[in-house]
Amino acid sequence: MKATGQSDGQYLYAVIACTEPREFTARGIGERGDVVHTVNYRRLAAVVSNSPNVEYESSRRNMMAHTLVLEEVMEQFDLLPVRFGTIAPAAGSVEARLLAPRYQEFTELLEQMRGRIEVGLKAFWYEGAAVAEVVRENETIRRMRDALNGRSPTETYYERIRLGEEVEHALAQKRTRDEETILARIRPLVHKTRTNKIVSDRMVVNAAFLVDRQNGLQFDDAVRRLSDEFNDRLMFKYFGPVPPYNFVNITVNWEG
Repeated sequence: MKATGQSDGQYLYAVIACTEPREFTARGIGERGDVVHTVNYRRLAAVVSNSPNVEYESSRRNMMAHTLVLEEVMEQFDLLPVRFGTIAPAAGSVEARLLAPRYQEFTELLEQMRGRIEVGLKAFWYEGAAVAEVVRENETIRRMRDALNGRSPTETYYERIRLGEEVEHALAQKRTRDEETILARIRPLVHKTRTNKIVSDRMVVNAAFLVDRQNGLQFDDAVRRLSDEFNDRLMFKYFGPVPPYNFVNITVNWEG
């Protein structure tokens, strides 16, 4: 970690609705493993641990420490997660610069999160499955492919480029259709949906959902049915509950 000062500050994990001081069993980030506790203001509290004013690296150890605190807090409270590496420069800053001036904002956000969890879902085509479907379903692509048979790559250079463009366009259309089919099954069961960037050629869905805890089993069943229905062409990765990072974005200006 990179030092930015000598005095202790407060490392922030989350904001919760809590009127009484609390301590948690998970140890705080950093080599010292300070006690995780609350800084309370009226009906809100920040979950913090004492920390030197340092810049924490996004190492597995540090990320795990941060995550373990959030997991314990989530068992007992709805929470607003704070971005990894956020440190109040002094203990008094948490109340004066965070909880007091943003009390109404955080209260309203916590009301929106009440009884809800975030879950994530990713879906991927199996290797080669989508391309095979595109070729099978698209007569133009089949003709372009067949026209290359027995001809050298040099002779057919530009034709191969055009074929690649046609395949890419057809795959984009197929991805849109598949994504909408999947999301249409999920949306009635969730409070909010956020679709994130597609990060690989085989990825079809990369989404996060804000779900009422009471609908958790229905959501599980819906994902299971999707997996059973599309098991010959799509692989699903389902994870959660996790802190609602996709639906809450707390940034702090300690100098403001």
